[in-house]
Amino acid sequence: MFESQSATALRLRSSTAGQRIEKLRRLRDAVLAHTDGLYEAAYADFKKPKGEVDLAEILPVCAEANDAISHLKKWMKPKRVWPTLLTAGTRSHVQYMPRGRCLIISPWNYPVNLTFGPLVSAIAAGNTAIIKPSELTPHLSALMARIVRETFASDEVAIFEGEADVAQALLDLPFDHIFFTGSPAIGKRVMAAAAQHLASVTLELGGKSPTIVDASANVELAAKNIMWAKFANAGQTCIAPDFVFVHESIKGQWVSACRAILEKAYGKSFDKQQKSPHLAHIVNARHTARVKGLLDDAKAHGARVLAGGGVSESGCFVAPTLLDGMATGARILDEEIFGPLLPVIAFTSLDDVIAKINAAPKPLALYIYSNTDAHIQRVLQQTASGGACVNHALVHFLHGRLPFGGVNNSGLGNAHGHYGFKAFSHEKAVVRSQFPLATTLFSAGEVPPYLRRALKSAFKWI
Repeated sequence: MFESQSATALRLRSSTAGQRIEKLRRLRDAVLAHTDGLYEAAYADFKKPKGEVDLAEILPVCAEANDAISHLKKWMKPKRVWPTLLTAGTRSHVQYMPRGRCLIISPWNYPVNLTFGPLVSAIAAGNTAIIKPSELTPHLSALMARIVRETFASDEVAIFEGEADVAQALLDLPFDHIFFTGSPAIGKRVMAAAAQHLASVTLELGGKSPTIVDASANVELAAKNIMWAKFANAGQTCIAPDFVFVHESIKGQWVSACRAILEKAYGKSFDKQQKSPHLAHIVNARHTARVKGLLDDAKAHGARVLAGGGVSESGCFVAPTLLDGMATGARILDEEIFGPLLPVIAFTSLDDVIAKINAAPKPLALYIYSNTDAHIQRVLQQTASGGACVNHALVHFLHGRLPFGGVNNSGLGNAHGHYGFKAFSHEKAVVRSQFPLATTLFSAGEVPPYLRRALKSAFKWI
């Protein structure tokens, strides 16, 4: 299949905006046509609610496709670049060329969004693609495979299901670009494999995204918004808040507001929460045991359960849980949680919070809830993160005209919209000589002895 895409990749170098847009429309329409099937597959894999399938799977893909359809002609247009004094007499532009054969390795937490979103960018940029979806969500992977095979010729877009050995076999091939979404640990392996062929990579990874709620914050807003951002998809979100610093003067009020929101949204008892149609479950038994292990370890390190705390390993369910009081050394403070557990840490000094954030690997996202502009600016300027939100969370991912990506441990490169188009494109520099001055200065055999007087004069202006 990889070899069959070689000739197609060469042909697509000269594909028009209209041809690419037609494929984007087919992809978007195919996703919409399988809406009911996506609901069923997502529920079968980990009881993902229909509302979350709409908001976090189908809608982002359609929005990404529509944005590309609307702007692709502009994105593809060569970008004029004015000459410098040293290149006077030339005409230059940046030409956007497809990278070629691309590999997309997608995760299980948002399978449709994080598979077809990058595919939109790959198609918009004029590439072929081979997709490897996660084996942990087999129903969604099977349906996505059906959508791809019904929509595209295999020499343009192909998809392979299977275990990790399939991903490794694909990584052994000399792709021109690899787009990977997953953990930093696997991201390092992907980057090492890409280095064997000097392939370019986009790595959308993760990390421990911190959240700050200072004394001036709107407590109700911060509680409602963080409870949604953390417990959507059962916390299995790479940009979910991983721990919350709450100013000690409002911590009790904030925790009380959070409890009330959780009880209203999901029920007061563990049984009602487990049966709630609005809560996704953990993807499988192994991940449930991992999340339970983090909870048990936190308790062993002195954590108090402020809300939730229930676990059903057989049902792959962990209740939305708030914790505080865990001592240094608790794994939950160092490992990415990727589940519905939220450590709450009281603070008095914003400087101390900033220092703790900067002492850890750079996160994929950072959130601050505050009505004090000086605090907001200090946090944004003195910390590093892939993206950030002020008085909100997660929505920077949904903003298709912003770059989405991490920094260092949390990722490499950007996705979405024009940034995704550029990630899957090579920006080729093109210079064309137009006037005699350029010909005189740069023609082979005419430069020595380099017109020294003229060049010395030019140095004053360059």
